[in-house]
Amino acid sequence: SLDTTRDNHFNLFHEKFLLWTELVFSKICYNYYMIIITSKANNLIKKTKKLLQKKHRKDSYLIEGWHLFEEASASGAVFKHIFALEDSAERLSDQEHLVLVTPEVLKELSDSPSSQGIVAEVQMDQSSLPETWQGPYLVLEDIQDPGNLGTMIRTADAAAYQAVFISDKSADIYNSKTLRSMQGSHFHLPIYRGSMMDFVGNLKQAGVSILATTLAHDSVDYRSLERPDKFALIMGNEGQGISDEMAQSADRLVHISMPGQAESLNVAVAAGIMMFQFI
Repeated sequence: SLDTTRDNHFNLFHEKFLLWTELVFSKICYNYYMIIITSKANNLIKKTKKLLQKKHRKDSYLIEGWHLFEEASASGAVFKHIFALEDSAERLSDQEHLVLVTPEVLKELSDSPSSQGIVAEVQMDQSSLPETWQGPYLVLEDIQDPGNLGTMIRTADAAAYQAVFISDKSADIYNSKTLRSMQGSHFHLPIYRGSMMDFVGNLKQAGVSILATTLAHDSVDYRSLERPDKFALIMGNEGQGISDEMAQSADRLVHISMPGQAESLNVAVAAGIMMFQFI
């Protein structure tokens, strides 16, 4: 009947209207309760800014930019805070620790010239040493330059190395330059920091061959070696190379022959050449 049709149309309109008002109300409430930090003097901002300095990085560190944030998210990293601009609120609406800030405040938490729209505080990973040692592994002794360190870790990731071991005297992997050079590779493979002799001792005990790079007289061209079943490649300090202790611990000493006139190769370049040779 006509009355029934009218009732059905009215009920359908009423349901749609209620749904629309609910969505609008939710949107209004969401925007209302998302407070935006506008002051650089805010206690949370001041506390977080300290993480730009190594001495304050105890159990967390800062990453910047959407690429690193997405890599961290995909890896299951634990976020303590996520600082973003208001126009990113909907994109990040599912994030529990979202803090909206103004561009001026976000710049306080960044050491890059231009803001990339997001800064996140990430809990440091506390990985335990492997239970089984298969390799390949990259071992870095006293690498000083953050860019070199990050590049070698990224290359190890690209070459499917299983882990990276770095000495206590190497650059900080949570340095902003290292983080930019790694491009998120530290979310893909474990990185251990500690005593070189302890690392090498564990590797040798597990039957992993130690290949150390040096120009010593008993070093051989890396191309002359067959790929060991299980191995770790040691790269040394930019200026001094590997230590005597590392040279004595190695199963083979290797180098890259250079037909040109350059005195040496950048350590990150040399590491890349050899890492891909042995995979």
